[in-house]
Amino acid sequence: MIALKDPGMAAAVSQSIDKLFKNSLAETLTETEKAFQMSFVAMTDAIIMAIQIVSFVVIIIILAVAANTMAMTARERFGEYAVFKTLGFSGWYISKLIFGESMLITLTGCLLGIVLTFPAAKAFGDAMSSFFPVFNVGNKTILLDIATALLVGFTAALFPAYRAINIKIADGLRRIG
Repeated sequence: MIALKDPGMAAAVSQSIDKLFKNSLAETLTETEKAFQMSFVAMTDAIIMAIQIVSFVVIIIILAVAANTMAMTARERFGEYAVFKTLGFSGWYISKLIFGESMLITLTGCLLGIVLTFPAAKAFGDAMSSFFPVFNVGNKTILLDIATALLVGFTAALFPAYRAINIKIADGLRRIG
């Protein structure tokens, strides 16, 4: 670091230092402290964008896993759905059971994730305090967690509920055993 008495000389001093080390094994890129900090801030924007992209990919993977779980659960219960229909329960009632199960699974995972978020955020904030002096989890993040869990639960139950509504009693009973 070089301290300057006249800040107006920063550009000329930077150029002369870079010229001195040009074509050497230790080339330099001299810049003011403010310019360095601004480049770091610009870099954190790219990091945040990468984290957001990874988060969306993870949400899509979780959606696929939840949808697969609900599809397997519904497939195993086709006989039970046929018995329910035989007893007079409507397809809509059965679909409500499927949606309820899906919401229970996803909201349980959401609640567990929210509970574990705070200790993880504190540990991350402590470890990275020199880079991120203030790191906290806001209410908006918690609301987005809950909204995403509801969306995943609803989407994962759509196809199994549709199949349960349209299953014929004879077809469902044929699948037993």
